[in-house]
Amino acid sequence: MLLGIDIGTSGVKAVLIDTEGRVIASASESYPLLTPKPLWAEQNPEDWWHATCKAIRQILQDSGVAPGAIRGIGLSGQMHGSVFLDADGRVIRPALLWCDQRTADECAWITERVGEQTVLQTTLNPVLTGFQAGKIIWLRRHEPENYARVRHVLLPKDYIRFMLTGEFATEVSDASGTALFEVPKRDWAYAMLDTLELPREWFPRVYESPEITGRVNAAAAQATGLAEGTPVVGGAGDQAGGAVGCGVVEEGIASVAVGTSGVVFAHLNQPRVDAHYRTHTFCHAVPGAWHVMGVMLMAGGALQWYRDTFMPQESFDTALAEAEAVSPSSEGLLFLPYLSGERTPHADPKARGAFVGATLAHGRGHFTRAVLEGVAYGLRDSLEILREMGLSLHQLRLTGGGAKSPLWRQILADVFGQPVHTLQAEEGPAFGVALLAGVGTGVWNSVPEACAQTVRLADSTEPNPAHQPLYEAGYAQYRQLYPALKPFF
Repeated sequence: MLLGIDIGTSGVKAVLIDTEGRVIASASESYPLLTPKPLWAEQNPEDWWHATCKAIRQILQDSGVAPGAIRGIGLSGQMHGSVFLDADGRVIRPALLWCDQRTADECAWITERVGEQTVLQTTLNPVLTGFQAGKIIWLRRHEPENYARVRHVLLPKDYIRFMLTGEFATEVSDASGTALFEVPKRDWAYAMLDTLELPREWFPRVYESPEITGRVNAAAAQATGLAEGTPVVGGAGDQAGGAVGCGVVEEGIASVAVGTSGVVFAHLNQPRVDAHYRTHTFCHAVPGAWHVMGVMLMAGGALQWYRDTFMPQESFDTALAEAEAVSPSSEGLLFLPYLSGERTPHADPKARGAFVGATLAHGRGHFTRAVLEGVAYGLRDSLEILREMGLSLHQLRLTGGGAKSPLWRQILADVFGQPVHTLQAEEGPAFGVALLAGVGTGVWNSVPEACAQTVRLADSTEPNPAHQPLYEAGYAQYRQLYPALKPFF
């Protein structure tokens, strides 16, 4: 048995699988998102740990599996967040999350201090507000008392590793998203740390994703019900973990994740970058490989916001049924899904959402469908960039909550102009890092071998030729919205 744990934005998910890739049990526990000011986003790391303990205990109870039968544990989690610990390993303040946008000034300062070309050559990415680097500098500038207590800086999943094992460790895929990591060399950018006057010893040891990083200690065994000594592998950032879970471990296959955020993810045998740095190039969870991904900050999150705000008494099924009754392109109504700024393709924390083109003829179903289509257009932006980079993507694998909607699957296929495929077992990053745990403990010899033996395609949704002219015209209009509205942001 293998256990995968994913520390998501809305909750933790734990998945127990066997060595055939069959899901034996799964459990989820939620926790709150804190927004103390506009564009701020925080969570308490202790909430992650308590939810993790509950989810693990639930899995052990539901499955009836003996704790000692679990061969290894893999960890995944929301990327870029900052967990600040003191000398005793205690949390100093709530973690700043990936979607927090408070650090624009700090990111500009880092870029100027290090030099833009040095940043890009070293990390292969610009310094963005979501990334960890700006959060550390923000703490130094705005909460000096807390900064003075810092002795360790961890990513979200690596805090759970610390609680499980007592080890300060990370792995290459998640560390790539800190803006402090030398992505081509797969190690910390020590020269950047020195330039920014950040102590090297604050940053944990880096492993490859399937490597064993520690073992469950006695305190964690008591808290979770796991067997003391169970190996814990490096795991992966949520996007790399999800990509492993859907078999994106060779060139030509890409995943399109429609979760809270939206991500288009493709495997690279060698690091490659977009000429305009609109996408992220990070280390993959496959040792010796990299990946490129475009990220939009609100995908399923946009639909959640819309439903909660305008249809609070209605279910998602009701909202989607109304949208399905509306013709493709929503009779000219467009939605710009930049509700919390945007990364790909604009890297603009000040970008805002908008409905454009509303008339008296538009009803609630039109607005719902426009949200679905606006997210699809935003994801296509990333696909187009990957194609500009010369990547030939012959297969798109759809994951996340959006993949469960037949209507949204059809819209995505129509907007992309190629089929989208779903998976038989779509358990997200938790499944992928469970596979990594299997590689690290000798169940499989490599990550591609693990995926070949466990990842199975389910359904395929073909694009509707009658819809594509409407969506080509809609996409062309969509691409004009951001430059036209930018002066108002």
